[in-house]
Amino acid sequence: MAKKIWIPITLIFTLHYLVSAQELAKRSTLAFKDGEQLSYRLKYGIFTGAEANLRVEESGIKFNNKPTYHIVIDGKTSGSFDVFFKVRNRYESFIDRNTLTPYYYTENRREGKYRRTDKVTFDYEAKKITAQNGVYPFKGQIFDLPSAYYFARELDMSKVKVGEELTLQYFSENKVENLGITYLGKETIACELGTFNCLKFSPSIIAGRIFRKDSKLYLWITNDGNRIPIKAQVEILVGTVTLEISGAKNLKYPLGGLSQE
Repeated sequence: MAKKIWIPITLIFTLHYLVSAQELAKRSTLAFKDGEQLSYRLKYGIFTGAEANLRVEESGIKFNNKPTYHIVIDGKTSGSFDVFFKVRNRYESFIDRNTLTPYYYTENRREGKYRRTDKVTFDYEAKKITAQNGVYPFKGQIFDLPSAYYFARELDMSKVKVGEELTLQYFSENKVENLGITYLGKETIACELGTFNCLKFSPSIIAGRIFRKDSKLYLWITNDGNRIPIKAQVEILVGTVTLEISGAKNLKYPLGGLSQE
């Protein structure tokens, strides 16, 4: 069960890749700044199974003479789940400060006895991705896990209609993947940090070892200047897993403030 609890937390963060094949328009103002920190708890029923922390670090590293943000995502199991199936995962990405596309990505995953590391570079002129296990071509916009999360926060959703499905493209585990996500409209959501107006989405999921055939995944993102995920909920084979924000520091805007759409 501990392994089943962990898998959705990785999935949920990958589901912020709200990038369509038509390259949706970005907002003119960034939703985050250097020093931002976000924390989350993943619960199975009343039990906290995992925690995740995301932060934006100042970076002195340049790629092609262009400045970058350094994005770091750490995830780990907690409590009794940490005893039965210990997870210690870290994802890092150096992304362009203007386009938010990635130049260099690393991951270090420790999930029980499973180990995986990777170092990935993105070549936009040659349209190829170079990972430790090979070279992979791509077309259009492409992201890794951290860069897609932060790019998606900049999307202009004002022209996206309720019920419209977007298609995302991202690189993960030696493959360029696509995923559909449906915009469901606006909804008010209460969480540990307060009550907020949110944009609601339903990403597609694949039934099988973790999810039922009729499982639904819902994701709520603040409809404000920050555009941060407040809550996510997904049905698994036995019960429901919920991810909820537990902390937010150094935000660019007050939660719930500025840029309502």
